[in-house]
Amino acid sequence: MITEVNVAEFAQNAGELLNQVSGSGSVVISRDGTPVAVLVDAELFARMQQMQWEQFDKIRNRIADAYANVPEEVGLAEIDALVADERRRQRQ
Repeated sequence: MITEVNVAEFAQNAGELLNQVSGSGSVVISRDGTPVAVLVDAELFARMQQMQWEQFDKIRNRIADAYANVPEEVGLAEIDALVADERRRQRQ
């Protein structure tokens, strides 16, 4: 079950909301109607982190495979160019 509360409600009912989360629920905490945080069970959070690392490892392995035969200086130059392009794009 997902509960939505504002910051003041969270502060007043933190203990009760923590109990709710430990029962596999989650709490969305909003400030001025905008969600700013989510309180979830620690076990669920650990699983979410593990999934992110697994995805990161898959992507890293795909990049390593794609660049296996590319000289290091060529690969680094390509990365530098892509980073510079992205920084320019963000400034626009």
